[in-house]
Amino acid sequence: MAAKGLSGLILRNGIWHINKQYRGKTIRRSTYTSKRKEAEAVLIQLMAEIDRVKDFKERPVYTWRQAATKYLLECKEKPSIDLLALQLEHLDGFIGDLPLTQIHDGTLQPFIEHRKKVGFNRQAKNGVKNRTINIALNYVIAILNCAARSWRDENGLTWLETVPKITKLDEKKQQRPPYPLSWLEQRIFFKELNGRLLNMAIFRVNTGTREQEVCKLDWQWEVKVPELDTSIFIIPADFGGRTGRGGVKKY
Repeated sequence: MAAKGLSGLILRNGIWHINKQYRGKTIRRSTYTSKRKEAEAVLIQLMAEIDRVKDFKERPVYTWRQAATKYLLECKEKPSIDLLALQLEHLDGFIGDLPLTQIHDGTLQPFIEHRKKVGFNRQAKNGVKNRTINIALNYVIAILNCAARSWRDENGLTWLETVPKITKLDEKKQQRPPYPLSWLEQRIFFKELNGRLLNMAIFRVNTGTREQEVCKLDWQWEVKVPELDTSIFIIPADFGGRTGRGGVKKY
């Protein structure tokens, strides 16, 4: 159902949405209101922003969701793309509609507090550690840096004028200091494993290989070494590990 008067407004499920071409730009978003006058005011404001960019070369306003989408597309070939997509999905519910200029410690705080209390799987059902939250904050910092330094609009202006300082959480307070297992602890642990898993565990602790390089070891990679009366495994360079794009750790 289209609005009468100002064109480009569509009523969908009781909420006015914008779908309009204006001065070569596409405006497509929800107004988050059921009142037509308020929806028209939102559209007029967005059109005025385009006018300022076109006529006065002002920096356009980009939302976090636009920046996150662009970053995700640029990183689509990276091995960590699945983790990146998951973290950006979590962030979107809290800051997705915010302009980049409003991304700072204050607007990120609700996301941080929520993640401290609520996890997204059974292991983290009561919340996640600071280190996990910092992974998401690192992505926020990376995206804001791209917006301020690399990405430019049609007038040559960066998406963001300056990058705010994003404060990361203290991880040291929650970290247990690492220590090597004693021979007794190792024997106790290994007693809980059956024959095949025991051999895999012994191999891992003596080589430092990653989980997937052991779990997905293929007999086709075996190379006989008759001089030593043994054989070795040469893992292909294109072995993808857990994700198929992970690569091989060098030793």
